[in-house]
Amino acid sequence: MSISTPTLTTSHRQSVRPTSSLPRTTVGVGLAAAAVTTAAAAVVHAAGVALAVDGEMIPLAGFAQMTFVGAVVGGLIVAVLKRRSTDPHRLFLRAAAVLTALSCVPSIALPPDVASKLALVATHLIAATIIVPVLARQLDD
Repeated sequence: MSISTPTLTTSHRQSVRPTSSLPRTTVGVGLAAAAVTTAAAAVVHAAGVALAVDGEMIPLAGFAQMTFVGAVVGGLIVAVLKRRSTDPHRLFLRAAAVLTALSCVPSIALPPDVASKLALVATHLIAATIIVPVLARQLDD
C-alpha cells in the first residue's frame, strides 16, 4: 500500500525591479539626455548661433555635464519623495516644472542675442522632456 500526500506550493511574487533601479535609471536617462542636448547644442552652434555668455562660448561638454547633474538632482528628488511623501508623483512633477523654469532664467538673462537665448532654453526643455517622464515612472511602483 502506498500513501501519497499532497504537496502545497506557494508562489511569492518578487519585485521585477531590483532595488538599484532608481540609480541605474537616473544614470541612464542622464547619459541619454546629456548626449541629446550636447548634439542639439552642436547643431545649433554649427548653424551659426554663438551660444556665448560674456563673450565666451559655452563648451559642448558643459551641456553634457549640466544635463547629467540635472538628472542626478531629479533622481535624488525622486528618492526623497518616495520615502517621505504621500503623493510623490504629483510633487515630483511640480518640482520638475518649477526647477526647469528656474533653470531657464540664466539662459534668458545672460546671453546678449535672442538666438542664443532661444537655443539655450530649448536645450533645457529638451533635457526636461527626456528626464522628467522617465524619473516620474519610478514613482509609479
